[in-house]
Amino acid sequence: MTFDWNAHRFSGGVLALDLANTVIFREAPDRSQDRFADPAEVPRFAIAAANFRQGEWGDIQFLSPLSQGDIAVLIDVREAINRLFRTAAYGEGLKPESLSAFLRLGSEIVCSIPEEQSLMLPQSSEKARQLSLAAAAFLSGMRLFEPARLERIKICPNCHWLYFDESRNRSRRWCDMRVCGNRAKARRHYSRNGRLAEISHV
Repeated sequence: MTFDWNAHRFSGGVLALDLANTVIFREAPDRSQDRFADPAEVPRFAIAAANFRQGEWGDIQFLSPLSQGDIAVLIDVREAINRLFRTAAYGEGLKPESLSAFLRLGSEIVCSIPEEQSLMLPQSSEKARQLSLAAAAFLSGMRLFEPARLERIKICPNCHWLYFDESRNRSRRWCDMRVCGNRAKARRHYSRNGRLAEISHV
């Protein structure tokens, strides 16, 4: 069954967090779902990410991993991103062990990129380019290390996604107000009326 990689799925705000969010309900093991459990979803995510992350990467094609080994590397990067920034979102900073694992993986990935490949942020005049999804996610994560950006990473209380709060006063509470925010409102409504409702993440 295919999955709709729509705008809501990219509520993380940056590619690194979007990749981490391909697992939902991370903090509720009984409800947790990995959208990459079906490997066919990986290239579909890469195509959608190139569309929804043009503001971050410009005109780019994210090269999806082709082999099981390459997919495993991408999953390792995803989990390293999640561990590193989820801890930071809880106010515990960047932990040495998690940071080391993230940098080690990223170094191995970047070392395999051709020497002539530009890893810089896109310029307005830059032509379309290609970059592996794993490398782009790593570089996206690197750009979150700046303290002013790191403190804007939050965790959605509904779906447990990581998201980058770009609001002026950092007041955003949900990854997506139209989805998780509205579901939280519905949950409170049902609770006030003495009814239990299971609000799932569609």
